[in-house]
Amino acid sequence: MLLCATMHYQRVGIGLLLWSVFFTLILAPTVDARIRHYKWEVKYEFKSPDCYKKLAITINGRTPGPTIQAQQGDTVIVELKNGLVTENVAIHWHGIRQIGTPWMDGTEGVTQCPILPGDTFIYKFVVDRPGTYLYHAHYGMQREAGLYGAIRVLVPDGVKEPFSYDYDRSIILNDWYHKSTFEQAAGLSSKSFVWVGEPQSLLIQGRGRFNCLASGLQADTCNSTNPECSPYFLTVVPGKTYRLRIGSLTSLSALNFAIEGHNLTVVEADGHYVEPFVVQNLNIYSGETYSVLVRTDQDPSRNYWAATNVISRNRTTPTGLAIFNYYPNHPRRSPRTAPPTGPQWNDSDYRLAQSVAIKARQGYIIPPPLTSDRVITLLNTQNRIDGYMRWSVNNVSFTLPHTPYLIALKKNMTHVFDQTPAPENYDSASYDIFSAPKNPEATYSNSIYRLKFNSTVDIILQNANSLMNNTSETHPWHLHGHDFWVLGYGKGKFDPVNDPKKYNLVNPIMKNTVPVHSYGWTALRFRADNPGIWAFHCHIESHFYMGMGVVFEEGVERVGELPSSIMGCGETKGVYRP
Repeated sequence: MLLCATMHYQRVGIGLLLWSVFFTLILAPTVDARIRHYKWEVKYEFKSPDCYKKLAITINGRTPGPTIQAQQGDTVIVELKNGLVTENVAIHWHGIRQIGTPWMDGTEGVTQCPILPGDTFIYKFVVDRPGTYLYHAHYGMQREAGLYGAIRVLVPDGVKEPFSYDYDRSIILNDWYHKSTFEQAAGLSSKSFVWVGEPQSLLIQGRGRFNCLASGLQADTCNSTNPECSPYFLTVVPGKTYRLRIGSLTSLSALNFAIEGHNLTVVEADGHYVEPFVVQNLNIYSGETYSVLVRTDQDPSRNYWAATNVISRNRTTPTGLAIFNYYPNHPRRSPRTAPPTGPQWNDSDYRLAQSVAIKARQGYIIPPPLTSDRVITLLNTQNRIDGYMRWSVNNVSFTLPHTPYLIALKKNMTHVFDQTPAPENYDSASYDIFSAPKNPEATYSNSIYRLKFNSTVDIILQNANSLMNNTSETHPWHLHGHDFWVLGYGKGKFDPVNDPKKYNLVNPIMKNTVPVHSYGWTALRFRADNPGIWAFHCHIESHFYMGMGVVFEEGVERVGELPSSIMGCGETKGVYRP
C-alpha cells in the first residue's frame, strides 16, 4: 500500500516531498534530541603516522581527529579554537546537509570567512539523518595535512536498521605525503609547474609504514620503531558480524580496500541503505563512505591482513596495511600470508561495474522526479591560463572571492564576484574527449549557477583527456548541502538523446559524492530545495585548488539572518566577530 501511494504521489508531482515527510516521521526520535558538545583545538604538531616525522594538523593532539557520534536529530556543537598561529582554518561537515544552517557548512569563501589564528568559532548544526559521514578542513589544502575525522550518526532509540550486526567500527583511509601543503601549493601555483606526485604512503586509521631503511633517512627523521606508525589493528571476536564504516579522505588516490579471506557485504553508501551485494574488495573514492558487514568466520587461530591499494592511477605507492586481529591472538602478530593486492589499477571496467551495482535498498527507495527542469553539463578538462596549469569546468577555472558568496548575496554585494552566468554546456558536437585539448587555454571566473528554488536539476559530469595524451583521470565530485540520485554511468561522450533513456529511475542510490570514471560520464539529479550557497567540486585536493569546482545558489532569499561570526573578511572586515 505504501508503494502504491508513493507511485501515486510521484505521478502528481509531489512524491518526493511526501516521501520525505513520511521518512522523517517514521525515523523521528521518540525522545528529546540531545546536544553533543565538543571542544577542539586545531594546531600543528610533529607526527610520524608512517614513521616519517613531519608537521601535521591535529585536533586535540590527534590525527585523525575525534569521531563525532550522535543520533538522528541531535544538535552537534563544536567549539573550535584555531591554534595554527600563522594560518586560517575552516572545517566542512561532509555529508551533513545543514538544513536551516547553511552558514555552518564550513566552506571558506562560500559559506563563511576563515577562522583567524587565535580565534574560536562555534559550529552548531543538526544531524538530520543516520549514516556514515566525515569532516575535514576546507581551507587551502589543509585536509592533506591531517585535519579530518569521522561522523557516525545512529538511528534513534527503538528504530531498527534493515540489517543486523554485533559491533560497529569506523575506519578512515587516506594517502600521505611527506612534503608540506605549502610546498605542494607553491608547485601547483607556479609557471614552472611542479605536480604533487604520488603519495609516499597509504594510511588506515591514521597509520602506515614508510620504508625508512630503503630511503636512507636518519632515525630522527624516519624511525620504523616509532609506536606512532605501528600498524593499526582491529580486534574482532570469532563468529560475530562487524559493521565497518569505511570513509576515504585521500588527497589524490582512488583506493581499493580488502580484508584477507573475508567477504564484504555493502549495505550503506553516504548515509543511504544499499541493496546488499557482496564483494571481495571495495573501490572507494575520496569523499565517499560505505558500511560493509564482515562475518568473522575464518580460522580463529591466526590474524589477517586488511589492505588498501591505489587504483585508477599507475600504482607506485606501497600497499597500506592493517591487522584484522582475531581474539585472543596477539594484535601485533603479522599474518604470514601475502596481503591482498586488489584489482589491476587500470581495470576501468571493474570499477565501473562496481559503481553501477550500487542501488537503493528495497523498502528505502526515495523515488526521483521522473523529469528535470534544467540540465547542466560539466566538462572536466586540464588547461593552461597565461602559462599556469589549471583544471577547468566548461573551459572556466574556478576561483574563490574574498567575500564569501553567502554573505555577498544576503548583503546584496553583487559587485564582489562575477555576475556573468556560468556556462551550462560545452561544444559537445566538436569536442574530442579522447584527445588532448587542441586549444588548452581557459579563463578564470568566480561566477555561479543560480538555480530556481525547488526545481529539479540534472548534472552531467563529462570526463575527458588531460593535457597528456591517453590520460583521463577519475574525478570524485562532492555536492554540499544535498544528496543526489545517481541516474547512470557511461563510457565515452554523453549522448543527450539516447543516454537519458537508460537512466535508472526505479531504484537509484542517493549519494553526496560520486566518481566520474576515465573517458566516461556520470548523470546526477537533485532537488534545489535547500536555501543557501553550495559548493560542488572535485574532491581531489590539488584539482579543486587548481580550479575544478562550481557553486550553486538556490533560494538565498529564504536564508535567515546570518550570524556575525561567519564574517570578518573581504568587504565584511568591519563586521563584529565574537
